[in-house]
Amino acid sequence: MRNRREFLKELSGAATGVVFVGCGFVEAAASFLQSGAGGARREVLVGGRRVRTVDVHCHCYIHDVWELIKDREEARPLRTILETQQGQNLNMANVQDRLRRMDQQGIDIQAISLGTTYLYSWADRDLSRQIMKVQNEKIAELCAAHPDRFVGMAGVSMQHPDLAAEQLEHAVKSMGMRGCMVSSNVNGEELALPKFHPFWAKAEELGCLVFIHPAGFDEGERRFQGNGGLGNVIGNPLDTTTALSHLIFEGTLDRFPGVKICAAHGGGFLASYIGRSDHCVKANPNSCKPVKKLPSEYIKQLYFDSLIYTAQGLRHLVAEVGASQILLGTDYPYAMGSTESVSHVLNTTGLSDADMEAILGGNAARLLRIRS
Repeated sequence: MRNRREFLKELSGAATGVVFVGCGFVEAAASFLQSGAGGARREVLVGGRRVRTVDVHCHCYIHDVWELIKDREEARPLRTILETQQGQNLNMANVQDRLRRMDQQGIDIQAISLGTTYLYSWADRDLSRQIMKVQNEKIAELCAAHPDRFVGMAGVSMQHPDLAAEQLEHAVKSMGMRGCMVSSNVNGEELALPKFHPFWAKAEELGCLVFIHPAGFDEGERRFQGNGGLGNVIGNPLDTTTALSHLIFEGTLDRFPGVKICAAHGGGFLASYIGRSDHCVKANPNSCKPVKKLPSEYIKQLYFDSLIYTAQGLRHLVAEVGASQILLGTDYPYAMGSTESVSHVLNTTGLSDADMEAILGGNAARLLRIRS
């Protein structure tokens, strides 16, 4: 006689809509089918109802730009990266493998963006214009070919802020992009500097999402040496924390109150220690000059991805900013990402069904204008 797992494996290839009854098979079947076992597309259920999941933190590489940069010294390290398995997973040419992995993880839609390396912030104006044109066109082509699985997040040339604003407008209005991805600093310069105001003004005008991803905290390189991968483990979230703090304290979020920003890796350390920023405003007004409201109030107008690894961490983020401000993130296909981001949300006790639905995809669908 077939065991339960064999029976469920057979059913996993059947048409959706099968109802399991009796003998405790409802729960067993739901658990098995949600696992994505046997190559079936994992369908995510909350409260017994199918929900659509949207991953806002996932990366790609566009090989077509190689001819534009292959002779540049700055591009030399890329060759080694792109020859690895991770590089192959990044390559947009491997779209079928990407879709297979999405199906396994229960990701219905990726809001796909470049990695920070592929923003090529070292490029001059003309070269950067060419690079972003190629990359954005290829991302748009992918989204057009698979409109039910991908939406595009444009690459923009932030080292040339007026060009970045122009690229963002073209990407959103003419290419169907839903926003863009930028790094937490641009060649060491803070995003809150006045030179970037034209970009933020355009992002606010367009009402699109700006996803901020760390570029590394180079200033800490000496102290990050040694065991522990501290440049990534500490440096990346510190870079994001610093960028967001400047956007708060330099008045960028006051100047552009309608801008929609989502920060990677749960926003770094910001939400976990925002009380210290509040206290500084009250206790040391000379160094923390008062802003229009407390820093803890600003974080409630920001968005954060869910990639913070622990249930306690996710519950804390929800408590600080609200479930309405958190979006699902995987950091695909990097090693510091997670293939269990969907399960992380589903298995975090204390979240209501409404919270889980919002985090898994509802919030992202609203911000990225993904229709039902």
